[in-house]
Amino acid sequence: MAGSLHLIKLCVGCDSPDDLRQWQAGRLATQGRIVHVTRMTPKRADELLAGGSLYWVIKGIVRVRQPILALHEGADEDGRGFCAIELDQGLVEVQSRPHRPFQGWRYLKAEDAPPDLPQGTAGEAPPPPEMAAELRKLGLL
Repeated sequence: MAGSLHLIKLCVGCDSPDDLRQWQAGRLATQGRIVHVTRMTPKRADELLAGGSLYWVIKGIVRVRQPILALHEGADEDGRGFCAIELDQGLVEVQSRPHRPFQGWRYLKAEDAPPDLPQGTAGEAPPPPEMAAELRKLGLL
C-alpha cells in the first residue's frame, strides 16, 4: 500500500489468521461491523484514512493487514476517551515478518510495511510463516 500511513498492533490471544477471522466473524454477526477499540486516537487520522491498513502481529510475526475504513471517537460511561478503528471485513495476508512485542499501536510507514502475498499462486503452498521469517533472516527468501 504505497504512499499510505498504516498502524501496526499486536493481536493478543490469536494463534493464527484463522483465529482472527473467527473472532471477527462473531463480532460482525453481533455488531454488524468490525471495530478494534483503543484508548488513544491517532493524530494522523487523515493519512490513515487515505488508504491505510491495520497490520496485525500474530505470535510475534506480522501476518495480515486490514484496510482501515473509519475512526470513531467516543467516551465510555466513566468519561474516558477511546477510538474505535473500523476495519474492512477481509484479511489480506502479507509477507511474514518477525516483530518484537510492544504496547498499544504504532504508526507504520508505507515503505516499512511488508508487501501483500500474491493471490492465487498456482499449486505452490508458501512455507509456514515462522519458517518463511527464518528463511528471510538467512537471506534465502
